[in-house]
Amino acid sequence: MHRFKLSLRFPKSISSSYRAIHDKTQFDNAGPVASVLKSRAVVRFRGPDTVKFLQGLLTNDVRRFGEAVGENTSTLATPNLPFASEAPMYAALLTPQGRFLYDFFLYAPPRPDTKLDKTGSGPGPDPDEALELFADVDASVLDELLSTLKKYRLRSKVDIENMAEELYCWQRFGGNLSEKSFSVEEPEAAGVGWGAGVDPAGMSASHGGPLGWQWFKDPRLDCLGFRGIFPSNTTPPLVEADKETDEQNYLLWRIENGVAEGSAEIPKGEAIPLEYNLVGLNAISFDKGCYVGQELVARTHHRGVIRKRLLPLRFVKDSGEEAEQKVSPGSEVIDSVSEKKVGTITTQLGCRGLGVLRLDKAFKGSNTLTIQGQKDIKVEAIRPHWWPAEWLQEPQHQSAVV
Repeated sequence: MHRFKLSLRFPKSISSSYRAIHDKTQFDNAGPVASVLKSRAVVRFRGPDTVKFLQGLLTNDVRRFGEAVGENTSTLATPNLPFASEAPMYAALLTPQGRFLYDFFLYAPPRPDTKLDKTGSGPGPDPDEALELFADVDASVLDELLSTLKKYRLRSKVDIENMAEELYCWQRFGGNLSEKSFSVEEPEAAGVGWGAGVDPAGMSASHGGPLGWQWFKDPRLDCLGFRGIFPSNTTPPLVEADKETDEQNYLLWRIENGVAEGSAEIPKGEAIPLEYNLVGLNAISFDKGCYVGQELVARTHHRGVIRKRLLPLRFVKDSGEEAEQKVSPGSEVIDSVSEKKVGTITTQLGCRGLGVLRLDKAFKGSNTLTIQGQKDIKVEAIRPHWWPAEWLQEPQHQSAVV
């Protein structure tokens, strides 16, 4: 079985280095690696209506970004109180019919009234400064996304600005990062300071950057590692020079874990959010009230059974050899016995991929799944370890789309 060749600057294109794996990859042994995500772009929302505006659009509950810091926590770098930073949020913007359009990772920078001033002796000088939120979004549809947001803005007092040149999105993954800490912050940053204790000032320093940018646990799943946005002219803290890797390796990491990202992997205007597991990825709140497309999502969740879901897939030949670059997105998966369609391939990398398949056929264990027109290619469906058991219960008579 082929493995990644980790000298660790990875190849810059898809090649034989991108191979199938089972439970472990060499990422685990090489320690955490990091990728700058050129597929993502950063947008800034700023103004008094920022939270209200996003709350009415996105699938998750954005109101927590507008809540005051609690009395027992502080974003100030002092040893007196526990250090608290607002964790990022994953959310989606849907069509009015409840189909996926765009995904968002939302970040809140330190508030003016909780940052130290230039002397380091107290809060900054302008506590009434308007709230800012940043989002990393799919760069391939950035212009279209900005145009859509501005159409929805109407009279809302919120500015929407393209920050793609100033800020980059990064991901740290591999090396069992998620097993080190249950904190929302990068666990290695917490080791800076007073021996076994935690030095909040040291933690803040390790985050780097005048805006206080830092690494956070990926809001979707612990196994995906850590995510953050950083100034485009710097390398983020904790990224070793020989551990920066091509974004294609992050794509493979996501494929292994059954997680799609962006409007290409989650088909824009077509994908049903629950079939792409957005509930399990913490992208949807069922308590927040109305947002665009909310009716279908809520009805499907409460009354329907999801018959199809996005799954990680492996492509092999009849001989058992890995089928490299033999399957393309859009290919249909069929049951070779019944000749009926089981699902569709959405993403492919080497001999790995993602596809939306019928659950009653995907895991029946008879090794009968093939690609339409390529019956020499077998498709193996893999259950992600993070899936809740109820997702694999026998589908009832209800339809996924009611």
